[in-house]
Amino acid sequence: MSSPGFVHLRLHSEFSIADGTLRIDDAVRAAATDRMPALALTDLANQFGLIKFYTAARAVGVKPIAGCDVWIANDSERDQPARVLLLAATREGYLRLCSWLSLAYRAHQHRGRAQLHRAWFDDGTDGIIALSGARDGDVGQALLQGNITAAKRLATEWMTRFPQRYVLEVQRAGHIDDEALVQATVALADQVGVPIVATHPIQFLSARDFRAHEARVCIAEGHTLSDARKPKRFQRLCKSRMATKDSTSVNAWKICVASPAPSVSFFVSPCETRTTFPCSVNVARR
Repeated sequence: MSSPGFVHLRLHSEFSIADGTLRIDDAVRAAATDRMPALALTDLANQFGLIKFYTAARAVGVKPIAGCDVWIANDSERDQPARVLLLAATREGYLRLCSWLSLAYRAHQHRGRAQLHRAWFDDGTDGIIALSGARDGDVGQALLQGNITAAKRLATEWMTRFPQRYVLEVQRAGHIDDEALVQATVALADQVGVPIVATHPIQFLSARDFRAHEARVCIAEGHTLSDARKPKRFQRLCKSRMATKDSTSVNAWKICVASPAPSVSFFVSPCETRTTFPCSVNVARR
């Protein structure tokens, strides 16, 4: 049996105005260098870079996957929307996703965020695969709060709206509670009978891009780089292997972190992702 493959399904490019600095050409070139058979572009609440991405990916033999990291309106707390990652599996799904985004920008913005409403999905979701959003999704937030009942209810609702096309998302991206969330998500997946997917959030290409990325986030959120009170959602992770001084950042294309075993490090690339999620592929059923 061949080794499980890995492709990046969560990628914010330069077209994610709030938090992305990764140029599409560089992302596609990195995917081709890593021999990834496919790559998804999932910019935040838009598909502005899709044509450029499609053309560049096809030119180097990488299958382009159209998607979007979308805001989901929270009627009980409008300033705290959830996130879900939507991937187009068919042409019908792509057109459906375009329609939802257009409607969100025209008629459903809150504080400048174009938000999708859950009720829209009741009219049909054929051709769309939904990833739970990991810690930013409503299921992940419920799990982080220890509310298993709410997480199970929310996951069941998503499964109803996206039958056979809803997947729980797990990540190990440098947060202190990543492992607890992974374990809780796997347990929930077993309870409700839903597949899981391992993803890695990408906002920039390499460690040297972290400062520029941080500056862009500060501009978008109205902070300064020196502001000690600014939210630290993207953190530099400086763990090294043995005596080396190599370090990178958790939202880079490749990540270098220390594993539980001493003097061992790994990079999130196709051949090494299994170190982060042993015996896993992008989508694995129970």
